Amino acid sequence: MLKDTQVSKIIINRYLEELDSYLKSDVAIIGAGPAGLAAAYYLAKSGHKVAIFEKNLSIGGGMWGGGIMFNSIVFQEKAREIFEEFGVEHRSHGEGYYSADSVLAVTAIGAKTIRAGVKIFNLLSAEDVLTEGGNRVTGLVLNWTPTHIAGLHIDPISVEASYVIDASGHDSRVASFIENNLREKLPTETGKIMGERPMWAESGENFVVEYTREIYPGLFVAGMSATAVYGGHRMGPIFGGMLLSGRKAAREIDAALKNKK
Repeated sequence: MLKDTQVSKIIINRYLEELDSYLKSDVAIIGAGPAGLAAAYYLAKSGHKVAIFEKNLSIGGGMWGGGIMFNSIVFQEKAREIFEEFGVEHRSHGEGYYSADSVLAVTAIGAKTIRAGVKIFNLLSAEDVLTEGGNRVTGLVLNWTPTHIAGLHIDPISVEASYVIDASGHDSRVASFIENNLREKLPTETGKIMGERPMWAESGENFVVEYTREIYPGLFVAGMSATAVYGGHRMGPIFGGMLLSGRKAAREIDAALKNKK
């Protein structure tokens, strides 16, 4: 016999158990778009405890919609090995261009990331960062996304992490807390978030990887967050740079974590 309250009890107990388990992790990532998923996958593959906090109901960021809701995406030769590692079937179009079904890409990358040991918590948004005396990011302050949508004043909770990755996309939300809440200068030309420049795929794809880096002790930017912080060109529905950016962030954090041990 199935009891409705037993179904509820199972959901509540499992969720609370998992949330409690990830109140402290090696790496906490804001955003389950392609950059955040790739970073999480490679970090978990290296043996680190990783949690992703995604503000939306679904993962995948802008990858789902392809270009103008045509659910196909493009990537370049540099990223082919990553797509293949995730098991994403693709077509070659010559001259280093490849295409893939965007729905397959999101689901394949998401499934392999979770199976690598990553925990994804959706519908949770970042409200602030935790710091040690104001000189290092040591975690995140989180609240339910629906509380923000409804405009409710509800106090948040916090999670600790050795490193945080801002993979929040165009908003570069976590980086904005450094600028606005900590009132610290960022390592950019202006000392502030510079914002994205107009679309230019070739420049944007190279830029996002180059500027994936630690912008404040304990805080990395990846994906479109890196583009927005450093003022790079947006690149539209080509997603190789997003995965390359995530992998770069993972490699640098992996090295840093191993050096601490």
